[in-house]
Amino acid sequence: MQQIFVAEDLPLTDKLKILSDAAKYDVACTSSGTQRDNHGKGMGNCTEAGICHSFSADGRCISLLKILFTNECIYDCRYCLNRASNDVPRASFTPQEVCDLVLEFYKRNYIEGLFLSSGILYSPNYTMELIYQTLYKLRYEYHFWGYIHVKSIPGAAGELVEKTGYLADRMSINLELPTTEGLRTLAPHKTRKKILAPMRLVQSRMQENKNELTLYRHAPRFVPAGQSTQMIIGATPETDYQVLSVAENLYQKFDLKRVFYSAFVRVNEDENLPMLPGGPPLLREHRLYQADWLLRFYGFQAGELLSETRPNFNVLLDPKCDWALRHLEQFPVEVNRADQGMLLRVPGIGPKSAKRIVRARRMGAVGFEDLKRMGVVLKRALYFITCSGRMLYPVKLEEDYITRNLLQVKEKLPFDLEGQTTYRQLSLFDDCHIPYGEPGVQETEGQVLEAVRSLEAVSSMGIRAV
Repeated sequence: MQQIFVAEDLPLTDKLKILSDAAKYDVACTSSGTQRDNHGKGMGNCTEAGICHSFSADGRCISLLKILFTNECIYDCRYCLNRASNDVPRASFTPQEVCDLVLEFYKRNYIEGLFLSSGILYSPNYTMELIYQTLYKLRYEYHFWGYIHVKSIPGAAGELVEKTGYLADRMSINLELPTTEGLRTLAPHKTRKKILAPMRLVQSRMQENKNELTLYRHAPRFVPAGQSTQMIIGATPETDYQVLSVAENLYQKFDLKRVFYSAFVRVNEDENLPMLPGGPPLLREHRLYQADWLLRFYGFQAGELLSETRPNFNVLLDPKCDWALRHLEQFPVEVNRADQGMLLRVPGIGPKSAKRIVRARRMGAVGFEDLKRMGVVLKRALYFITCSGRMLYPVKLEEDYITRNLLQVKEKLPFDLEGQTTYRQLSLFDDCHIPYGEPGVQETEGQVLEAVRSLEAVSSMGIRAV
């Protein structure tokens, strides 16, 4: 491998503080969907149960160490805290330092894997080579087989992206903004072509790899957990319909695993950035995630949920209820006769409960008590369904009447929206007093361990290191 030098001019604790905080605007709530065994010769593994920031399929709470490799950047994106023109503390890890942190955090059971993003140091190829070296060291020198999610650098050579893909479980490249016009205004150094080219490369190589694995069971796996992307919401004037249409197009043409939506946070003073008197548009972000779920698991299309004449979601209702209220001619649905696709369009019925209904009605008629036991949310569904021709209560099938009643049903919102809190992500250093070393002093192995031990107070408070 080509050897690349990075100046080590800061203590590791300072670097960790700067580069973990700088990573907070990258969304990383991902499920792995991969299986990578260590064959008893290394440490860590990925199981089919998944990697995420909350709970996996088997109930485990699993965390990733979420850092930037560097917050140095040659680009000057107007919305980015780490843009070239900003006067902020800068730092860069070396591949060895990232390996030391990952291994020491893993040994203390703080993390199960790594989320590694980066600014652009010197050039896209230079930075991508550093990221490749880091992953190569973790996999083949330290035999770490845990989950790794890595960001691809826009503009990096295809061969660098490809060889990094054989070491990562998931790769992603940020679309940044929904439209080319928005990108031209706020991120003039980036182009849609530079972003979509590596996305297309990963997609095509993943398909080739699937064919290889059918012929050679032990062939190396390429990005087994798929790829994802992220869009900033609210920095440019696109409507929800435009955003959702872009996401639908990405799912169809690039086989993405996830599209993430990140509410715009105004961290820079710039005349091209919108003012946010009400703070980041977190509720809008939440509605887009709900609609994205409808696209992926409920059989909806963007054109059904929104249109040119009605381009934005009703923030008071979730997108599925909003759609049902605008299509009352399709309701009520008889649960004992409707197909699974129509059941999925009923508010309060999800994929699991729809499958349970289809299975159960083979044995006999399904009643309201049965629906409750199957997990159907009757306080939403009762306006839209009948069981054996009867509704649960006599209700008027009128939009205003149902809307008033649904608004009285308190919707379960994410924590930040429930408490109306301001945007904030927990830091690795919350409520901790870190003894920083002298600038310019090279870390010994003991100092690396000290940097990790200083975070034990965080663990004792139940804060995950993500």
